[in-house]
Amino acid sequence: MELHIVMDGSRDLAGQLYRQLSEAIRSGRLADGAQLPPTRLLAQQLGLSRKTVSQAYSRLSLDQLLVGKVGAGSYVQAPPAALPRPQTVQDLGSADMLRHWEELGKPLRKMKIASSRYEFVGGRSTPNHFPAEDWRRCVLHALRQEALARGRYSPPEGLPALRQAIAHHASFSRGVLCGAGEVVVTNGAQQALDLLGRTLLAPGSVVAMEEPGYPPARLIFSSHGADVCGVPVDEEGMRVDLIPASARLIYVTPAHQFPLGMPMSMARRAALLARARDIGAIVIEDDYDSSFRYQGRPTDSLQSMDRHGLVAFVGTFSKVLGPELRLGYIVLPPAIQSALLLVKRLSDWHTPTLNQHALAKFIEDGCLARHIRRCHAVYAARRARLQALFDSELAPWFKLVPATAGYHLAALCVRPLDMELLVRVAHRAEVGLYSLAPFYAEAPPLPGLFMGYGAIELLDIDIAIGRLREVLQQMA
Repeated sequence: MELHIVMDGSRDLAGQLYRQLSEAIRSGRLADGAQLPPTRLLAQQLGLSRKTVSQAYSRLSLDQLLVGKVGAGSYVQAPPAALPRPQTVQDLGSADMLRHWEELGKPLRKMKIASSRYEFVGGRSTPNHFPAEDWRRCVLHALRQEALARGRYSPPEGLPALRQAIAHHASFSRGVLCGAGEVVVTNGAQQALDLLGRTLLAPGSVVAMEEPGYPPARLIFSSHGADVCGVPVDEEGMRVDLIPASARLIYVTPAHQFPLGMPMSMARRAALLARARDIGAIVIEDDYDSSFRYQGRPTDSLQSMDRHGLVAFVGTFSKVLGPELRLGYIVLPPAIQSALLLVKRLSDWHTPTLNQHALAKFIEDGCLARHIRRCHAVYAARRARLQALFDSELAPWFKLVPATAGYHLAALCVRPLDMELLVRVAHRAEVGLYSLAPFYAEAPPLPGLFMGYGAIELLDIDIAIGRLREVLQQMA
């Protein structure tokens, strides 16, 4: 890789080289400790004499911007105080738009970054359960497939093999009524929500979503200029009767309400579909973690109950395999398919194909089903232990919200508690706790805890809850 230097004419070549290198070092473009090319190599690259380059290097050494190491080469020695880059945002014509993005806030950043020894952070699985050997074999298969089509763009809807595998998986595990033709592969559920928002929303459009709900979804819809209306939930799920008639998009998590956890009742699901049909709204069914179900009979997805093409079913592999893979999907209703595919093509053309090939092989070989079964046993044991401890050790302070799926539970306070203080003191005791408050946007938050059990080992749960109990007793 060549160092970017531009020589103008044939005068003062050593001075030109010195000034450009000096500016690059002082501005930070050449980082402290970076090695410069040998004088002979740089001279060849720039068409200069080696003596000219040596003169420039010598001046930089005298300025203490360059240090030579015998037998190793010349290295940048940045000055103690580099010149700051000027702030010019206020001078831009798009300053108002930049302020708009800053005012939206950062999703879930009000919740501290997971760093405690005993973590109840939500949405995170234990890394050592990742099926590394199976995935490695599938990636090697993917590399062979990539070699056959290297240098080509892929269809925006995703590779046919993965779309077919997802259709089989969603049909088998969630009863989704779809073929490969209705599936669109996305960069995680986050992109799926963004694509649906770009396709269906205009400034001023009304979106109805659960309150409390998933903050990134609210921010995505707001970023498209939508007016997001929070609809309260009760023990049966979203209060369908409170969905405004002007809503054009309805966002719900019926299998495992985020963050409280209760499933939406069948009567409420039927009422939601009827309401959406009456007002002409599309329903986004976010099925983010229902692969893990622990009790009761399986319930139909909204999509499988839909007879009028109103439900967009959003799934993700982030909760099952890991968020770093960035793989999700949408099962689209026919009416919006062509428009969304155009939006997807304009957005990023297609999701990276290496992981698509690997995931298709992973599903087809039964690795995904086996991995879900193994994780189900792990999470079921953790969930059962948490429930037992909340029903005994923590019963004077909390009551769990009934939930049948996922890998988090919500615990509501049964007596007044300062939740912010509890979270801070528990963190000092190396227990990572998270309040329900950040998930509320409009209504006063219910005091309680969001208890993820994907990232904590079973044997650590008793220790963590014991420490939490001690903290609660000290706060009494």
